[in-house]
Amino acid sequence: MDLSILIPVLIALIVSISVIVIGIIVKGGKAKEKTGKPNNRIQRKGVGAVIKEYEKRLAHDPHNISALQGVGDVYFEQRNWERVWGVYKNLYDLSTAHTEIDVAAATLRMGIAAYNLKKYDDALNSLVIAAKKNPDSYEANFYLGRSFFEKNINDKAIICFKKCRLIAPEKTECYEFLGRAFYNIQKYKDSLPFLKKALDERPDQKELLFDMAVAMSECGMADKALKVFVHLRPDPQFGALSCLEAGKMHEKIKDYKTAIQDYEIGLKLPGIPEQTLLQIKYRCATSYIATNNITKGLQLLKQIQSIHSGYKDVDSLILRYTELNQNKNLQTYLLAGTSDFVALCRKFISAYYTDGYVKFEDVAVASESIEIIGSVESAKWEAKVIFRFYRTQTVIGDIYIREFHTKMRDSKCDSGFCVTMGSFSESAHKYIEGRPIDLIEKDQLCKILKKIQL
Repeated sequence: MDLSILIPVLIALIVSISVIVIGIIVKGGKAKEKTGKPNNRIQRKGVGAVIKEYEKRLAHDPHNISALQGVGDVYFEQRNWERVWGVYKNLYDLSTAHTEIDVAAATLRMGIAAYNLKKYDDALNSLVIAAKKNPDSYEANFYLGRSFFEKNINDKAIICFKKCRLIAPEKTECYEFLGRAFYNIQKYKDSLPFLKKALDERPDQKELLFDMAVAMSECGMADKALKVFVHLRPDPQFGALSCLEAGKMHEKIKDYKTAIQDYEIGLKLPGIPEQTLLQIKYRCATSYIATNNITKGLQLLKQIQSIHSGYKDVDSLILRYTELNQNKNLQTYLLAGTSDFVALCRKFISAYYTDGYVKFEDVAVASESIEIIGSVESAKWEAKVIFRFYRTQTVIGDIYIREFHTKMRDSKCDSGFCVTMGSFSESAHKYIEGRPIDLIEKDQLCKILKKIQL
């Protein structure tokens, strides 16, 4: 071939290849800019310059999709949630006319921005679309679950977090939300494994520890729960609630002395919410009363009354225990142990028969009352009697008096006496008409108790 012809052809070919290569490089650079990896540009120009460049393009064309996506990427990386919400809301609104917009990505970022702005309804609306468009998106399901959780829609939150575990089982951030969501709907057994795993990841989270203790308590793991509550008692945030829960658990096993210690620790903590403070004072007061320290119990009840008038039955308790505090025998009648109560009842019977001598024959202790059978001798008469003492302050009906009458006949007693700190019903009073039974109610009981010296 003639060299004069070949050389121009080779030159033309080399030029063509060079043009193509340069075009590919330029195109690739533009494509890279368009797909939204602004890190290199930001590093070169700075955030402000990049945003200014995009805003300049948007000033000429507010619907410039590439500019909106670019500025959205920058705002998202900067966590400027207000701007992120505005940009991606705009992109979503434009998506019907611009099919190149990724609706799943736009609604996902809208939802994340709304969540961080605590606009949970807007977050749900956006993230539901994102999750439908891309069901296997971990972020869409995770933030959808968190939004449901914040709205206290725990059952739907659980579904989302379970799906997150299927999508990315290696990620552990959903354990806490699963545990707390199950806890919120009182599925304590289901909540425990996730709360434990979350605590393994974040052992300093006292709220998780407190919730786990409550869940353990509800699942019959009282010993383990109590150890956690005792451990949390000094905590400034969860200490008061932990003292309250520990005290309740000690009350349940009638360890009132330790319960009082729990409550006293709680009352020393600063900044206790009023409702928690009232609960602790109320529980502490009733625990003091259960240990016969009525004076201390009354002090706490009066403190409650000054903070919150009409709280629970505080007013009636103050009236009741003020009277009790002034009459030690009345305290013994209502609150003392069985042996002291029996001793008082024997003194009562002796005081009732001032003109006779009482010989006690039998004492029977029941859950609701005690019975004492004895014989009474005076200068003019003798009788076998039976006394039944009720410690309740409620109204006693005729069914109890009928049963007592049967017991009296079976024991071959001449007369019977039913004694209560409360009262007897109208039907009970009618039943004893014509029968050798006397009903002794509170006023008469108190008069006789005042004469007794133990």
